[in-house]
Formats: sequence, structure tokens, C-alpha cells
Amino acid sequence: MARIKLELPADFPFSTDLPIRITDINYAGHLGNDVVLGLLHEARFRFMAHHGLQELKVEGLGLIITDSVIVYKSEAFAGETLSVAVTVADFNRYGCDFVYRATEKRSGRDVAHAKTGIVFFDYEKRAVQKIPQSFLDLFPDAAPV
Repeated sequence: MARIKLELPADFPFSTDLPIRITDINYAGHLGNDVVLGLLHEARFRFMAHHGLQELKVEGLGLIITDSVIVYKSEAFAGETLSVAVTVADFNRYGCDFVYRATEKRSGRDVAHAKTGIVFFDYEKRAVQKIPQSFLDLFPDAAPV
């Protein structure tokens, strides 16, 4: 089976630092693969807050993850700090991708490249909804299909 390739955009307008805690380390002595998705969630939460949004309150809608891809580039260890850059890309009628580049802050070493696909979701109706215009307005280059 072919390896997954994830092409990153050139520009990441937002970045946040996340410390790697001892509880993030697995039995092999490095950052656990299962922890990375949680760190990406934290970075996405901070990205949304930076734009004045909450994941469950965008014109009455919330986000729901439709898929995720993580390409691991190197190990990371307790005591290191990840700088997680975040952007949005690949808009469609109902959502987009959040794209991430995680690097070790001090050395600049690539740790992971990732994306999480999201759609906007009405949790009361239990139904996918069109992207709210206020979200699109935050990203002038966004062109939903």
C-alpha cells in the first residue's frame, strides 16, 4: 500500500505553542500517536478563538470531524514544545480542511503534518449544514465549491 502524502499550503497565518507533557509519552518513550490528534484539536480550538469563534457556536452550528490524516515526521519528547501552525483549505459547500504543521519549537524539527476535514453540523437537527457566511468572510481566499 502506498504511503499517504499530504501537501501543505505555503502560508500558515496562525501558530500556537503546546508543551509536551510527561503524560503525552507512550511506552516507547516518545509522543504517543494517539495524543497528536488531541494536540491538533487544541490548536484548532485556539485558531477558532483567535478568530472570535467557538467550535460549537458558529451561527448556531458546530463543527464535526469527517476525516483526519496525520503524517509523522519525527519523534517528540517530554519537555519539548510543539509549535503548531494552522490554516484552512479546500473549502466545499459544507466545510473545509484544517491543515497543521507541528514542529519542535527550539530546533525547528518537523514532527507531524496533518489535516482534519470538518463540516458544519446542526446538533439539534443532527444534520450537515452549509458553511456559515460569517466563517467564509474570515477567509477571503476561500472559494467553496
